[in-house]
Amino acid sequence: MNLDELRNLDPEHIGDWPLPVKIALVLIIAAVILFAGWHYDIQTLRVTIESEKTKEADQITSLESKQRQAANLEALKRQMQEMQQSFGDMLRQLPNKTEVAGLLVDISQTGLAAGLEFELFKPSNEVPSEFYAELPIQISVIGDYHKFGEFISGVAALPRIVTTHDISIEKRGAKGKEQEATLVLKATAKTYRALDEEEGK
Repeated sequence: MNLDELRNLDPEHIGDWPLPVKIALVLIIAAVILFAGWHYDIQTLRVTIESEKTKEADQITSLESKQRQAANLEALKRQMQEMQQSFGDMLRQLPNKTEVAGLLVDISQTGLAAGLEFELFKPSNEVPSEFYAELPIQISVIGDYHKFGEFISGVAALPRIVTTHDISIEKRGAKGKEQEATLVLKATAKTYRALDEEEGK
């Protein structure tokens, strides 16, 4: 079959075409269909595969992170128990309602034992927080540096938590010229009380 015969083929009467031409046409159509299917379906599959690879990488990263956490689980549990015990110890250092009065006595006796003279010892109103209430105490004592140091150390050594804030020391002139000037320490001592369950709500 030559080129002129191919040009004279009638597209409206494909059934009359010679067998080799029909086979060639079928093969061309099949190739076009396969190419179109490959181009669209395979490309879609490639996009899906890339997406799945990304998901797989994310899941592997997540799995490795969880595996590290699982490996540290026992250490984290021990750390949590230590923190709970430490928190419990700190709460036990906070007095309850009945112990606050005794703690105030302990603070004043610590000052007297250090040889200080109290000018002011004034507990203020409690300031409640989430787990505890803060009780500020305005203090003004007369003495010297060594006695002040002994007093502050004694307060810090009390079995209950007491913190000292806004410390100031000033010299106060004596009435008579022959008397020595005295020192006055002013501070705010803060003690803390554990709230009852009803108060914490």
